[in-house]
Amino acid sequence: MSSNDGVNAGRRRFLVAATSVVGAAGAVGAAVPFVGSWFPSAKAKAAGAPVKVNISKVEPGQQMIAEWRGQPVFIVRRTPEILANLSKIEGQLSDPESKSSVQPTYVDPKNRSIKPEVLLLIGICTHLGCSPTFRPEVAPADLGKDWVGGYFCPCHGSHYDLAGRVYKSQPAPLNLPVPPHSYESDTIIVVGVDKEKA
Repeated sequence: MSSNDGVNAGRRRFLVAATSVVGAAGAVGAAVPFVGSWFPSAKAKAAGAPVKVNISKVEPGQQMIAEWRGQPVFIVRRTPEILANLSKIEGQLSDPESKSSVQPTYVDPKNRSIKPEVLLLIGICTHLGCSPTFRPEVAPADLGKDWVGGYFCPCHGSHYDLAGRVYKSQPAPLNLPVPPHSYESDTIIVVGVDKEKA
């Protein structure tokens, strides 16, 4: 007796085809989340996205803090006095022309900005990642008579001027980084978009 006796060939073909379709659908269903995991989430995209900051309310001599990529961005509106003091202390700085530090090529290496009166810095100390405090006052008792304003890192005592340049003999090896940025208008800065690409 043949092994095919009593077998419905049409039914067999239908079952094989149906099983193949269900198996293929299952494979596609399993592959979609796997392939989707290769792409960044909406939260990750937002974290790396450019940030628009309105600086219209920042008074001369004052600082505001924005956030970009989970990091604080210090934005300071510098006065003519602050800008004049930058050149007075160059001999006390480790890298006064920012040759070894991180900043876009389109910023001035000494005042470290596109517009001299507006400074942007990543507010993370280059020593061990603490956040320096803004100390704009001149000659405070705790920082000495030669202090002309800047940043003081409370974790290990690094000093920076109001261009984010580190003083000599400090724990921090480099100046504070300047993030890529551009101006959408006189009062709107886009952090995360280079000037050339704006």
